[in-house]
Amino acid sequence: MKALALAMAVLAGFATLEPVRAAEDAFRLPPYAHAYEPQNVDERGLWMEADERERQIRDSALRIRDGNLEAYLRDVLCREVGQDRCLGVRVYAMEIPMFNAAMMANGSMEVWSGLLLRVRTEAELAAILGHEFAHFELRHSLNGFKNKRGASDAMAWISVLGGISNTPVGGANLSLLGSVYRFGRDQESQADLLGLKYLANSGYPANSASQVWQTLMAEEDASALGRKQRPRQKYTAGFFDTHPASFERAARLAQEAAKLPVGGDARTKEYQQAIAPYLPRFLSAQVKLNDFGGSEYILSNLSQRSGWTGDLLFARAELHRARATPRDLQLASQFYREAKTAGYSNPDLDRNLGLSLLRNGQTEEGRAALSSYLAAYPEASDAKAINALLGN
Repeated sequence: MKALALAMAVLAGFATLEPVRAAEDAFRLPPYAHAYEPQNVDERGLWMEADERERQIRDSALRIRDGNLEAYLRDVLCREVGQDRCLGVRVYAMEIPMFNAAMMANGSMEVWSGLLLRVRTEAELAAILGHEFAHFELRHSLNGFKNKRGASDAMAWISVLGGISNTPVGGANLSLLGSVYRFGRDQESQADLLGLKYLANSGYPANSASQVWQTLMAEEDASALGRKQRPRQKYTAGFFDTHPASFERAARLAQEAAKLPVGGDARTKEYQQAIAPYLPRFLSAQVKLNDFGGSEYILSNLSQRSGWTGDLLFARAELHRARATPRDLQLASQFYREAKTAGYSNPDLDRNLGLSLLRNGQTEEGRAALSSYLAAYPEASDAKAINALLGN
């Protein structure tokens, strides 16, 4: 009886260890090999293409060279994936107002300004950077290239054999084409899961990745409403989709994050401080996309962090001025005034306020604002045009 009791106690101990081991396995990172060198013709060709692409990015006029933005982005990546993994990574910040980041086979990463405008915390930024690094660690560029080449070769042979035997091959080729897109979606899911392990090890909140996709879905809905369209979120990926549907992705990331340690500080203040010097230009680029609903959503989202600052109010005024209905011009004038009260001091405010007022028939006040603009900025490139409007 004592032996049986002892055995039962030992088994009970093992049973209590299983959940602990499962939790540990859930966020244990795989071994990582440094300084990987391309091994064959495929890899060498892909690496050469990546090197050329990196040279183009490095020397691009769109690269954000001023300040410490690139250094900050690299610090976030290193905090996310670990110092040992990010040793050889080069990170380039690009002023492109779309949500995107990408990492190439040679270890270089580009991060677009549209992403920086949309994520709300450093943890959300880290989740995206970690996802892209996961593609790199799993060598998805190479595997995707091989998969596409294999499928295209098979499709070519099937077409030849079908022609010889006078057999329809459309169904077979369509199936092979679908396998290519499915392979891409599988790679995205793999990168999502490895990215969650990075989050778990870094100490960032584990649900940050899911929150990114929830925010993007809300922006898509707002964008559709702004265009007088019905919001249409896809719940599952389509046949030709290269990525999982955002709804499906957000749900799966939330489900998997629940199995991981909750995490700690999202470092919201640190993120706000890092992008503050660049926020006006990022906002200006977003307004120029002519996406009223999506831009208004982004501005409202940003205002939840620190209130309606002068930069946000000026961008909101610009957004309404661009749409230019009488009501929008009235609102634009209101937001310009509020921006000035909030401390926005760029002379462009008086110019754009004056133009909005003139266009809406408020001549006297509009002329006064334009005169203030010229007094503050007499050497402006458009001074002659403004003087002509004033009749000077």
